[in-house]
Amino acid sequence: MSAVVVATSWESRALCREADARGFVPPMSGESADERRVRESAAKRICADCPVRRECLEYALRVREPFGIWGGLNETERRALTGAA
Repeated sequence: MSAVVVATSWESRALCREADARGFVPPMSGESADERRVRESAAKRICADCPVRRECLEYALRVREPFGIWGGLNETERRALTGAA
């Protein structure tokens, strides 16, 4: 893949690239409901200002991303959009 393609991909313009990735995915060890709310709220604040939020969400819906915050939505919110259980 050429450097030009990588530099212009939506992923390269995502604000989350500058953030701690742990805020966007649940920890392997689990978390309380309060910890989850705090983590997801922080990630969603970053997504709210992201110039590629739509592209990110479209990607997550297309590949049925099972975990984390993508395009400002968590996995439950994305499933609700698609009608998946």
